Amino acid sequence: MDILKDLLLVNKSTLRKASKLFLSNWAIVFTGFAYTILNVILMIVINVLFSIPILGFFSGIISFIATSAMISNFLYLLNQIIRYGRITFQDFKDGFTVYLWKVYGVLFIGWAASFLYGRIIEPVIFSMNLSLAGTLSFIIGLLVLILMNALPESIYQKHYSAWETVTYAFNFVKENWIEWFVPNVIMLGVFYLVTGNVIRDVLAISSGYFYSFSIKGIILYIIGQLLFTFIMIYRGILFDTLSTSTRRKRAYMQHLYK
Repeated sequence: MDILKDLLLVNKSTLRKASKLFLSNWAIVFTGFAYTILNVILMIVINVLFSIPILGFFSGIISFIATSAMISNFLYLLNQIIRYGRITFQDFKDGFTVYLWKVYGVLFIGWAASFLYGRIIEPVIFSMNLSLAGTLSFIIGLLVLILMNALPESIYQKHYSAWETVTYAFNFVKENWIEWFVPNVIMLGVFYLVTGNVIRDVLAISSGYFYSFSIKGIILYIIGQLLFTFIMIYRGILFDTLSTSTRRKRAYMQHLYK
């Protein structure tokens, strides 16, 4: 099938499904507020632990687990929407543990890679060229955002271990980079034009913190959260389509995408 025809066919179907699921599950938008409150509580707890020498060691572990739980929660809600078309308050309560250790494993892999880079590679480059070190860090961050872009969907749609999930996300992007990035770049471009914000975290679970505690800031946050939620539902449906079919298969079964 022609690439352009395939893009139009798949995204037309994805847009229709995503719009329907978003409208029938609009309550997921409010999870952004819940995660913001939980993050504030987490920061308070971490600060208290840091002030106690004996407990300071555990602050990093607690932060890792809490962050993993919130990511797990959001991804589980997306899974329920895409697989079953609805979410309940019980899903919200259950979601904190469903992908907890899988997310924890993925975050640990990212932390380990960052630790090795910061302790071994970066000091060598820093000693050679200060500006080069900053440029290289930016390039690496951009590459992670691109090559691991499908990591959230790989976590909740594929039953793999943490390391296998990371490698699958990389291979998915490599094999479907045109079909995946064309709609994603368009949606993120719209998100930036409307909110002025850029989503830099691969495992983001909300549009970000409040822009400002003003009427304009709150309105922008709500709009950003609406757009972010729609984008994540759209991505989930698109990933499901691309990861379970090929361009040739979609051409053969194109009547299913109308």
